Amino acid sequence: MAFIVEELSARIGASIATDAQTLTSGKHSAEIRGLLEQRGVLVFPGLGLTDEQQIAFARTLGPLEQELYKVSFDKEHNPEYAEYTRGTFSWHIDRIDLDVPPLGSMLTARVLAPSGGETEFANTYAAYEDLPEDRKAYLETLQAVHTIASSYRELPEISEELRAFADKFEPKVQPLVWQHRSGRKSLAIGVHACGIVGMAQDEADGLLAELLEWATRPQYVLRHSWRLGDTVIWDNTGTMHRVRPFDETCGRRLHRTTLLGEEPVAAAA
Repeated sequence: MAFIVEELSARIGASIATDAQTLTSGKHSAEIRGLLEQRGVLVFPGLGLTDEQQIAFARTLGPLEQELYKVSFDKEHNPEYAEYTRGTFSWHIDRIDLDVPPLGSMLTARVLAPSGGETEFANTYAAYEDLPEDRKAYLETLQAVHTIASSYRELPEISEELRAFADKFEPKVQPLVWQHRSGRKSLAIGVHACGIVGMAQDEADGLLAELLEWATRPQYVLRHSWRLGDTVIWDNTGTMHRVRPFDETCGRRLHRTTLLGEEPVAAAA
């Protein structure tokens, strides 16, 4: 089958029309890797991958951190981490608390919410690149403090179970600007960023809020409205993402495969 790429907006996203056999063959893996960095998010509409095909496709892109995880509030499918999923309603980068966060993730829609449940992505490469040069230089001198607990701070309430889970993780200090091996730079921000090293808390809060607002302006954001069988891949090192609100009892379920991280959140040179 043909492999047809269509950009979804000027600054983020591309849609790819192809089939499972083409993807699992690895024929286009180098091109997909390049597109993933350039566009941040790749959408494969109605592809209809099985779990086995999804894992096989992901393996053509690199080593895996996790073969399959069921993203759902339904404890039948996600018995251990259903409650943890509540942090995904806010803008975040997956596992920014690690020295080497995951390269990216792949999701396939299995059960949809009757309404809501769209996933949004924000291009933090583009957001950084559009900043004034003096602003970039200043931000490159800063380090942010990230905590898992902060991932839940926008929730109206938090259970004791979730609080105990989040408190198991130590704070992680990362450069505010991620210097990638490609030479490009992106903002390493999200709701989990809760402080700046050496900066007063109110000043840090203001700066982090300002950057989050900047990076989630419409030109940097892609909202994906799921259809059954859609597969989406995103670059976890150069985008943030979040899910839009939906009825948590509806059984919505996406199957995720995660690519192993390849580079640390290195300070800008």
